[in-house]
Amino acid sequence: MSLQNAGGTASTPAPTAAFVISNLLVCSFLWGSSFLLVKLSGSLSPFVLAAMRGLIGATTLALWFTLQGKSILPQRHEWRIWAVLGTLNGWLPNVLLAYALTQIPTAPAGMIQASSPLIVAVLSHLLFADERLTPRRFLGVLVGFLGMGILIGPAALPDSGINATGALLMLAVAFSYATANVFVRTVKQADPARMALGQQICSGSVATLLAITVAGPSAFAPVPSHILPLLALGALSTALPILLFMHLIRRTGPTRASMVGYLAPVWTTIMAVLFLGESIGPRELTGGAVVLAGVALVSFSGRLGSVR
Repeated sequence: MSLQNAGGTASTPAPTAAFVISNLLVCSFLWGSSFLLVKLSGSLSPFVLAAMRGLIGATTLALWFTLQGKSILPQRHEWRIWAVLGTLNGWLPNVLLAYALTQIPTAPAGMIQASSPLIVAVLSHLLFADERLTPRRFLGVLVGFLGMGILIGPAALPDSGINATGALLMLAVAFSYATANVFVRTVKQADPARMALGQQICSGSVATLLAITVAGPSAFAPVPSHILPLLALGALSTALPILLFMHLIRRTGPTRASMVGYLAPVWTTIMAVLFLGESIGPRELTGGAVVLAGVALVSFSGRLGSVR
């Protein structure tokens, strides 16, 4: 059965170019800053980092709902949605990202995550009648994955100095986010704000249980000394952008919304150079540029022509 009309209704107004561009810029900047904030959070366990990110994000959104007099309790039909998003868009990529950043620098990690829109394009082609890959977009997918080969391929060579584990973990992060984006498109008649709230509640709850089980309660001891970057990570780099992003997916579809991945690595790289003292070599620049060129071909091949 075609999923062409899933995720929205015919009465939903067409998004304006200003709406799309402004949301993409804000979301990409906030998500791009999350890499820097993870680094600034010190040597916390990846599970603890994911737990704090989810809990602070959930608390931020819950306060926002409470101030509006809205319920934060899940309704019966929301449990599955919250659980799926809490996993694919929450604790799983948060844990993987935190661990990956202990293995590879911030800038190339952000560039690898930029492959998420390419994965979205392939999955959307298979699932949605109105998201088929045109020849140009198919070329974009090929170009994008060529860029991934430039970024990751040398890790297979001995003495390359590139950590293959970190690179593969970032690919897993990209795939998890891409799957979540496509899943949101299939959800009918759901409030984007409540999806964002439920995602963070489930993400924080599961990550906390995993942190206590795997790392132990003592792993939370260093949290107070890193509370400022953790608060910024949970509230500004998680809760706010996911709230905006849920609205963006529902209004524009997963392929166009995933263009946030086209911009986030730019912010990530700038912050890594300015605040972390990282250096970017020719291979990273070339691979990142090729990935972003592929994403551009996928994202701008006629889709934005319908935005007014």
